[in-house]
Formats: sequence, C-alpha cells, structure tokens
Amino acid sequence: MMLNRLFNKNRNYTFLPRILSTVLVLFGVSVINFFLFHLSPGDPTNQYFGPRMNKEQIEQKREQLGLNEPWYKQYAFWFSNFARGDFGYSWSKHRAVRGILNEAVPATLQLTLSALFVNFILGSIIGIFAGIWSHRLIGRFLNGITLLLYAIPSFWLALIFVLVFSLKLQWLPPSGMSSLFLDDSTILKQVMDRIRHLILPVAVLGLTGAAATSRYIRAHMMKLMSQSYIQQAMAKGLSKWQVTIRHAFRNALVPVVTLLGLYFPFLLGGALVVEVIFAWPGMGRVAYEAIMASDMPVIMAVNLIAAVMVVIGNFISDILYRYVDPRIQALS
Repeated sequence: MMLNRLFNKNRNYTFLPRILSTVLVLFGVSVINFFLFHLSPGDPTNQYFGPRMNKEQIEQKREQLGLNEPWYKQYAFWFSNFARGDFGYSWSKHRAVRGILNEAVPATLQLTLSALFVNFILGSIIGIFAGIWSHRLIGRFLNGITLLLYAIPSFWLALIFVLVFSLKLQWLPPSGMSSLFLDDSTILKQVMDRIRHLILPVAVLGLTGAAATSRYIRAHMMKLMSQSYIQQAMAKGLSKWQVTIRHAFRNALVPVVTLLGLYFPFLLGGALVVEVIFAWPGMGRVAYEAIMASDMPVIMAVNLIAAVMVVIGNFISDILYRYVDPRIQALS
C-alpha cells in the first residue's frame, strides 16, 4: 500500500519538468517576438503621420505609446501587464486587444480543430487502403494523389477552390464566416450557414494535412502487415480486415499520434494564409493585419496565444500517445 502511494506520488512529480519547460518556452517566445518586432524596419508611428503633424506631435505620440523608453522597460511593462491578463491596446484598431482575441480565437479554433479532424479521419482511411493495397493499381493511385496534395501549396489550392466551387459552380460562399441578414433566422439555418462557410477553408487545411498523415500510416501499415504476429493472427482464422483494424492500424497510430501535436502549429501557420484568402476573422487574419500596421500589442498577444495552443496540442498528443501505446504507461 505504501509502495503504491509512493509510486503515485513520484508519478505526479513528472509533471513538474513539463510545467517548468512550458513556462520557459512561453517566456522565450515572448522575448524573441519582442526583439524581432524592435529589429524590424519601420516605425509604428508612421500610421499617425499627416501633412499637418510636426515633430513635437510625433514625439508626443511616441511617448504616449511608450516607444521612447528603453527596450527593457518596454518589455517589463508589457510582460507585467500580460501576466495580469491585460493584453494592451491595439495601436491600429484603437480597441482592447483582449476584445480582438475574444472574437478571433474561437473562429480560429473552429477552423483548425475541424481541419485536424478531417486530417486524421481522411488521412487514416486513405493510409489504410494505400498500405494494404500498396502493390495494386488503386494503392499506387492513392499514393500518387496524396503526394500531389502534399506538394501543392495551400494558398494555390485555396485560390483554385474559390475559383471552381465559388465563382464557377457557385456551390459555396467564397469568403467570410457567415452570410448577411442571418440575425433573425433560426439556429438551424445559422449552423448550416456556418458549415457552408467552413467547408472550403477546412478542406484546404484538412486535405494538405491528410496527405502527410496518410503517407505516414501507409508506410507503417506496409511494414506491419509483413510482421509475424499479423500473419499468425490471420492463420488463427481472423479476417484480413479484423487483423488490419485491431492490430496493424492501432500500432500504426503510435507515430501519427505523436505527429498530431506537431500538426497543430503547422495548422496555425497555414491558417494565416487561408484566413486571409477566405476573409476568415481568426487569429491568422488578425496577425496579418497587425503585421502590416506594425501593431506591437496585437502581434505579441497573438504569438503568445498561438504558443499556448501549441503547448496544449503537444500535451494532448502525449496523453493520446499513452492511450494508444500501453507500454508507455508501464514505463511511466
């Protein structure tokens, strides 16, 4: 009994290095982004320039924005406010950054989580068939399609989708998050309208990610199907599909689950381009507009929130990795 309590107690201590590393990562991200902003060319006060502004007014504006202070004082002021939950005030939109993020973060999560679902489901299905039929024509065809999707840039695929499905066929809306004049409609109509606006951007992010996922699963399925325990399971009378799903596919998920935590930052990076093309009001579009306007409070807040999402994604992938591979639980 005492040994069990001691084991559980020591097991909880394994979270302390994870927490400390997370804090250090977020601190490092904030420092790097702060210095990158200060090393970038241009002056944030340029957007306030006008033909009637004199030098005294410009200096007064720099003092109002805190740009006349040394860099370490600027960083200490920003970090202390951020630690208290105060993200600052947008220099370009002239509103609180927290209000901007409250609107942008849910929109980005809808897009990225939906794309991650499409990535995993579609990539798993294609990877299974491409792996077990690797020597057939259909397996080679699936392998070629995934390789093509993996090589296509997301912005080019997004533009093609808009051209074909929105402008030519007029099946789906080309941009935005919802249609106009839907405030008085039913909840069902609003949900269906949101789904219609989600299809194209989710398809772009999900298909490019599913191509990479399917290639990983295909490679591991080809390797696992030739293992002795798979052949032994088939010799005992189990069907090929039972062996494929119960034994081979679950073992093939081990490296893929590890990659899911790494897919999330790639999805956030791809969402920046996709959100700009589809005019999706998420963090990517907010970051793009802030970069164009040299809006430091918004840039710093968006980058740090994205870093938090990446850390959470990696933590979830670790938990799923323990569920998929019970040997990790035995060693922990």
